[in-house]
Amino acid sequence: MANGGGGGGSSGGGGGGGGSTLRMSSNIHANLLSLDASSSSSSSSSSSSSSSSSSSSSVHEPKMDALIIPVTMEVPCDSRGQRMWWAFLASSMVTFFGGLFIILLWRTLKYLWTVCCHCGGKTKEAQKINNGSSQADGTLKPVDEKEEAVAAEVGWMTSVKDWAGVMISAQTLTGRVLVVLVFALSIGALVIYFIDSSNPIESCQNFYKDFTLQIDMAFNVFFLLYFGLRFIAANDKLWFWLEVNSVVDFFTVPPVFVSVYLNRSWLGLRFLRALRLIQFSEILQFLNILKTSNSIKLVNLLSIFISTWLTAAGFIHLAMFASYVPEIIELIGNRKKYGGSYSAVSGRKHIVVCGHITLESVSNFLKDFLHKDRDDVNVEIVFLHNISPNLELEALFKRHFTQVEFYQGSVLNPHDLARVKIESADACLILANKYCADPDAEDASNIMRVISIKNYHPKIRIITQMLQYHNKAHLLNIPSWNWKEGDDAICLAELKLGFIAQSCLAQGLSTMLANLFSMRSFIKIEEDTWQKYYLEGVSNEMYTEYLSSAFVGLSFPTVCELCFVKLKLLMIAIEYKSANRESRILINPGNHLKIQEGTLGFFIASDAKEVKRAFFYCKACHDDITDPKRIKKCGCKRPKMSIYKRMRRACCFDCGRSERDCSCMSGRVRGNVDTLERAFPLSSVSVNDCSTTFRAFEDEQPSTLSPKKKQRNGGMRNSPSSSPKLMRHDPLLIPGNDQIDNMDSNVKKYDSTGMFHWCAPKEIEKVILTRSEAAMTVLSGHVVVCIFGDVSSALIGLRNLVMPLRASNFHYHELKHIVFVGSIEYLKREWETLHNFPKVSILPGTPLSRADLRAVNINLCDMCVILSANQNNIDDTSLQDKECILASLNIKSMQFDDSIGVLQANSQGFTPPGMDRSSPDNSPVHGMLRQPSITTGVNIPIITELVNDTNVQFLDQDDDDDPDTELYLTQPFACGTAFAVSVLDSLMSATYFNDNILTLIRTLVTGGATPELEALIAEENALRGGYSTPQTLANRDRCRVAQLALLDGPFADLGDGGCYGDLFCKALKTYNMLCFGIYRLRDAHLSTPSQCTKRYVITNPPYEFELVPTDLIFCLMQFDHNAGQSRASLSHSSHSSQSSSKKSSSVHSIPSTANRQNRPKSRESRDKQNRKEMVYR
Repeated sequence: MANGGGGGGSSGGGGGGGGSTLRMSSNIHANLLSLDASSSSSSSSSSSSSSSSSSSSSVHEPKMDALIIPVTMEVPCDSRGQRMWWAFLASSMVTFFGGLFIILLWRTLKYLWTVCCHCGGKTKEAQKINNGSSQADGTLKPVDEKEEAVAAEVGWMTSVKDWAGVMISAQTLTGRVLVVLVFALSIGALVIYFIDSSNPIESCQNFYKDFTLQIDMAFNVFFLLYFGLRFIAANDKLWFWLEVNSVVDFFTVPPVFVSVYLNRSWLGLRFLRALRLIQFSEILQFLNILKTSNSIKLVNLLSIFISTWLTAAGFIHLAMFASYVPEIIELIGNRKKYGGSYSAVSGRKHIVVCGHITLESVSNFLKDFLHKDRDDVNVEIVFLHNISPNLELEALFKRHFTQVEFYQGSVLNPHDLARVKIESADACLILANKYCADPDAEDASNIMRVISIKNYHPKIRIITQMLQYHNKAHLLNIPSWNWKEGDDAICLAELKLGFIAQSCLAQGLSTMLANLFSMRSFIKIEEDTWQKYYLEGVSNEMYTEYLSSAFVGLSFPTVCELCFVKLKLLMIAIEYKSANRESRILINPGNHLKIQEGTLGFFIASDAKEVKRAFFYCKACHDDITDPKRIKKCGCKRPKMSIYKRMRRACCFDCGRSERDCSCMSGRVRGNVDTLERAFPLSSVSVNDCSTTFRAFEDEQPSTLSPKKKQRNGGMRNSPSSSPKLMRHDPLLIPGNDQIDNMDSNVKKYDSTGMFHWCAPKEIEKVILTRSEAAMTVLSGHVVVCIFGDVSSALIGLRNLVMPLRASNFHYHELKHIVFVGSIEYLKREWETLHNFPKVSILPGTPLSRADLRAVNINLCDMCVILSANQNNIDDTSLQDKECILASLNIKSMQFDDSIGVLQANSQGFTPPGMDRSSPDNSPVHGMLRQPSITTGVNIPIITELVNDTNVQFLDQDDDDDPDTELYLTQPFACGTAFAVSVLDSLMSATYFNDNILTLIRTLVTGGATPELEALIAEENALRGGYSTPQTLANRDRCRVAQLALLDGPFADLGDGGCYGDLFCKALKTYNMLCFGIYRLRDAHLSTPSQCTKRYVITNPPYEFELVPTDLIFCLMQFDHNAGQSRASLSHSSHSSQSSSKKSSSVHSIPSTANRQNRPKSRESRDKQNRKEMVYR
């Protein structure tokens, strides 16, 4: 019995020992996590039952053994009974502090290395200066520009960093899937923690048998990989190491690996995974589910509440935490959230964007700047604004956090400019508020920003938006404003009204040009609808690329045809470098111009990779290739020459000597070849670039472009004195002697630059028409401008609308009469800039009056333009366009009796619209072929300016456009009947990547406005008349946009089922006309005839595209000197006769082959020189 009692005591002692161990475990558990209170109570009850069994008899020993078995399962796995919680905690602490130490040590070493190198660099630079002036004179570029050239080379580390940034961001489908997957697995890991929390804090678990541990291990391996991606993509490794998500990983991932090694589990700090719930709102923003500020704020508060609740002990702690928050915020509130400094990344450029920073302006800019059709955009965008972003804008920045950073500050503060490293920025872009009530004040603000930035760093490249044309002159007063460094001012009023003016000459052209410089993704539609063909053209953009040496010596039409037929590229212009080293952009120059080595071409294509074919094309290797995708870089290209040899060849090419006889390569150039090699990589220098660089080096001209400007622009910047016009001193472009003899030197018909028609200033009273006078004039083929404005409205600059319609590459009889219908008080304020243009009339009234519209014969006009100067005075965006929409609907609802117009027309002595007496075969070439009878206002060609894009839905009542549809996808915009200034936002990024694009757009749109003309207007605010000279008349010889009808004429045989490619080649070979698009009836694809007269734009259709007879073809047509001779009397008499100007547009015909034999001898001599041009009869 005693033995039995002893045994029982022994057992009881053992049970008591076990109970004490479990009691200690429960106490630790209760201290760490309150949720385990139930396990502690159960362990205490088991200990009490064990102690009671010690006083019982040995009969109860079997029952006692049954109670001990489950208790031993919770005993630590080793024989000594030692807890290992410190190992789990130590793994997290070592990881955190070890990584922190390594990052700080790396930064210290990097700082010391930078300081040492900087001092050494200064010493070497001082030695170079003191070593002699001859060595110093041979320096081609400053030291900082050499460093920029080296830094421009992207290393593999930067590429890996960019790849990791794309992977973890929500910009791509892979990134969005990864972000959502990480969040979902974090919630899964939290659920596993909830399951394990029913067990003790530390328990034995075999990895090969425990299913939950295996799942948790898989989750944490994924978290470890994701942590690595985040670490690689982080710009600031130190702040990344200290952020919340990183701390969560430190205290959750390493303990899982320790668990596998020790075969035991420790709950520890795994509850921190609940902090991932805070990112729930970000996940929804990445998926574009949350879009408004209220929804973002609500989800943020709920996620913080739930995550804090789960990670804290209860609501009491949550209440205490909430009470401390205001005090904490008050203590740290003085620190700005976006008050840091930008740290530049080696091998990666950055730009600074400032000005009008809003959700709309930033989203439009980023959508175009970071478009996938561009090549790898290795540029970081830094936004600087003095107001912190709202939640929606902040969410946008988070979605693009790998390439976008925001800092709070002002560009007027030099300290803030230093924070964003403006001195090392590649460019600074200034956005304007297009919807402000005072455009002049907005322009003044942007000009002050330019002054501040240029004062801090004069060499920084600045691209700024301007609202008013006359404010561009103030930029010329800034001493460091220099076009040679890429400075540009994008005037929205100039371009907007220029686009609308070109639509008056070729309806739909505004839509086509707007789509060309905007980056749009290809949207494929299987159904045979008009949207299918329209969207195929929308995916085209404008690019530049150097032409292959295989094209050297060929004429422009020959190269253009070869590119279109074989390379599937449309080349519309080239950069031509004349003998005096001036570079000009020539649009469809004709067959007299031959391609030189290193010529830059302007192409229309769907992406940048396609344009590379023009550079890689080799006649020997690619002549028999039919698939343009196979045209890639071949091995038979000429071997790479040294920089010295290429510069020597370029010099000899320009001076006309052989390399043996040429002695222009001086010794000091040869001595600095190493400098040249570093400054100009072999792959980026053309012969012309070498030539220009050599001369700049030889003459010590400081205005030579830096290497990074050359690489970005693809060539030298165009001279502003000649960029929009053709070769002024080229003898081929000076008119013939017969035309010079007919020059009336005593009459000023053009402005001093020869780019625009001009007349002596007229008083506004002389051009005002009453309703009866307008009705008696019987206007036809004119342009009606409906303008809303009053004495207090902001001026919109109507001069920019009139100038393209008065370009000198039109003959006088071809000018369309312009009639303004609007408030006389407003037009008096604009008249000072319009009084030098011929064929302009004013009808005081309102565009909402049908009597005024009938008086100006709106049913016989070529185009009706609807503008408003009151749009920005209304706060409600949906009502900003109410006047323009009401005027448009008013015109479309009007009914006309065409017989009255025909009778009035015949009584005045001219044929009805659509016919031309001078064209007996009635084969239209230029101008839109109007319907011979317009009985309803719906068929009147109208273009309406809108401020708010969403208001486009109100223009057409019969379309099915969704209110949320983007502007370029709507029917009015596709048809060219609506235009919004928002489409010009894309020009900012287009100009940054290639400033030649802006020059080309200005050339096409403004009619030939030059920087000399802008400087002249800045002096006098008016055009100055000039006498005609051979040089000024040569400026008339430039290309213009026209529309070619297929219903009749020399191309009628191709209109019925012919191929667009055949039309392209025939027009180019025969008449030097370059076709680039189609204006097609909306329902032309339907088998049944339709009464709809709406047309839409098709940009750059493929070769095999089938034509229909009703198509109108957009083309670039050459100027013909002979066209005005048969109408000379009409032109001179129209200056003094109001009635003779009513027929301002005419229909032109191309003569048939039989009629060509009757041409004058002067024309035959020109044909012998291969200068085939169209004859206006």
